[in-house]
Amino acid sequence: MRISRVKQKLNQNEPVLFTQLHLLDPSVFELTSLMGFDGIWMDMEHHTYSVETANQLMRAARIGSSDILARPANGEFMRLGRMLEAGAQGIMYPRCSSAEEAAEVVKWSKFAPLGKRGFDGGNPDMPYCTMPIGEYIQQANENTFIIIQLEEQSAVDQAEAIAAVPGVDALMLGPGDFSILEGFPGQFDHPRLQAAIDAIAAAAANQGKHWGMPTFNTEHAQLLLSKGARLLFHMADIIFIKNGLELMQQQFSQIGFTFDNQLNKPATAYLEGKSDEQQASR
Repeated sequence: MRISRVKQKLNQNEPVLFTQLHLLDPSVFELTSLMGFDGIWMDMEHHTYSVETANQLMRAARIGSSDILARPANGEFMRLGRMLEAGAQGIMYPRCSSAEEAAEVVKWSKFAPLGKRGFDGGNPDMPYCTMPIGEYIQQANENTFIIIQLEEQSAVDQAEAIAAVPGVDALMLGPGDFSILEGFPGQFDHPRLQAAIDAIAAAAANQGKHWGMPTFNTEHAQLLLSKGARLLFHMADIIFIKNGLELMQQQFSQIGFTFDNQLNKPATAYLEGKSDEQQASR
């Protein structure tokens, strides 16, 4: 069974860096993993591909060293187990509302005595019935990490109780949904968002757990690290491609080429942590 790179680094209080992959070409997962990123964020809350497709992408990533962090939709406990069987090392659970819900995530992610995850063994995580059951269950429980995502104020208010749930490794703030649900969409410098960050950081520290969130740039990353964050999530493959194409257009426009670019307003505000007002003033 693969040892979790992320879990090892967190156990040593080292920061870990994830990037998000949207594209369904296994080569992208293979390349990212070969380059040694700590983890690949696989988002199956907002994307429509199947667990079968996810399994092929995870298989490509196993040639390198990156962990797969899979995000199911809220309440998808049975799908969560299949993601782990396909080879995900971690689960990011979105829109968690209470400690009781976080405990359900642990129950479906961990084998007894830590939870009630069902056993199969004939999948990539064991892998393929090649380990003694007791050894496999022990290693799976030790290497599977669980990140609970808090995305509204009522959840942040319960951050310490959620962090205290046995088996929860880390808390994560979802700044986009938090800003929308709390009535200030896209205002990532809003005082209430900053207060949520501080509340989550304090709750995690009090319970001896880790925390993290998406980071907009290296300066923002350094700020989060100074607040105790150890899980940083940065950029996505589609943005890397878009940025590269924009750079190509900028360079070639200087020697007379023109482009019918239908993206008149660069969609970078969210990734740079800027509000609509800040973007408009650029």
